[in-house]
Amino acid sequence: MPEIGKHRRSRTSSLTRGIIAVSTGGAALALPLIGATGAFAAPAQPAAVEKAATSTAVSGKGIAAQKSTPSDYSVVVGDTLAKIAREHSVSGGWKALYEGNQKVVGGNPDLIHPGLKITLDVKGEKKSADKAEKAESKASDRAEESSDRADRSERTSTEIAAEGAPAAEAAPAAESTSYTNDLDGWIKESLAVMAEHGIPGTYEGIHRNIIRESAGDPQAINNWDINAINGVPSKGLLQVIDPTFQAYHVPGTSMDSYDPVANITAACNYAADRYGSIDNVFGAY
Repeated sequence: MPEIGKHRRSRTSSLTRGIIAVSTGGAALALPLIGATGAFAAPAQPAAVEKAATSTAVSGKGIAAQKSTPSDYSVVVGDTLAKIAREHSVSGGWKALYEGNQKVVGGNPDLIHPGLKITLDVKGEKKSADKAEKAESKASDRAEESSDRADRSERTSTEIAAEGAPAAEAAPAAESTSYTNDLDGWIKESLAVMAEHGIPGTYEGIHRNIIRESAGDPQAINNWDINAINGVPSKGLLQVIDPTFQAYHVPGTSMDSYDPVANITAACNYAADRYGSIDNVFGAY
């Protein structure tokens, strides 16, 4: 019997290894290729590898973007201040963003239009605005202070005294009142001096006694009575002898016994001491 031949399956290599390079956006991964006849690992999925590499690249771009956040932003269609503040992590949110850009945005924070340039660095913007406002305020204060000093320097000392002086300290009427140089003026001036020194008397009482004693002549002199015989004649409007004039002279008036005001006030002072008032004198005194 012929020998039966044995058929054998041709053997393949028990393990075939190779290298495959998978490109992932520039990164090359070397993976072993294992034959089907031995233990094998699931081949890497190129899509998953590419996705991981892409995610890493995007993440890196995000970090770079965070580090170089622009200070200015141009509004695009669909933007709102809240959205811009959220996407760019603006401290203080849309309110701070609006505060820092109010001059550009206007009175309504909801009305922003595409192309509008706003600043995202609202803190820096606010500090600059505050600094400018403070500088402007200081300049204004200095200008007002300089103006006030100039105004004060222009005022005269008389005006300053008038502004600060109480009404009660106003000059007495006697100092600012002018009197006529006649019998009426002399009596009125004498009454003002008498009032300052508390000497009683009225216009009528003085006028009546002057008319009787001298007829209103301030230079009148009596050279025939006992006083004249004794060397001390009566003089002036109210005919006062020198010893009496000197004893009852009122400070602030003339030392001349012929002076109308000095003569009247001295005579009234004497009459007040002896009779209580010149009003009580109706004859020789």
